[in-house]
Amino acid sequence: MYQDLKINFWWPNMKTEIAEFVLRCVVCQQVKIEHQKPAGLLQPLEIPTWKWEHITMDFVSGLPRTRKSYDSVWVVVDRLTKSAHFIPMKTTYKTPKYAELFLEEI
Repeated sequence: MYQDLKINFWWPNMKTEIAEFVLRCVVCQQVKIEHQKPAGLLQPLEIPTWKWEHITMDFVSGLPRTRKSYDSVWVVVDRLTKSAHFIPMKTTYKTPKYAELFLEEI
């Protein structure tokens, strides 16, 4: 934590205070690498039999707002054909709007 903070901040006794804070912080202790199980080996994903049987989705957000107020992109990819759909979105959309757009666009 000290290495991250020292880039932008400095105060007297900074290193000591950060070390003491981390020792008292429950969350910091729980996420320490020595308290986590080692990750297992990567497992290959099953190859789909049909187009659009298995898809992956992700969001690209934090984009400049367009004239139509879109500020993110919903990326939907078919795992078999690698066909990708890029759907302009607004971060204010709720779940019903995503379902509607999915049915319209995919």
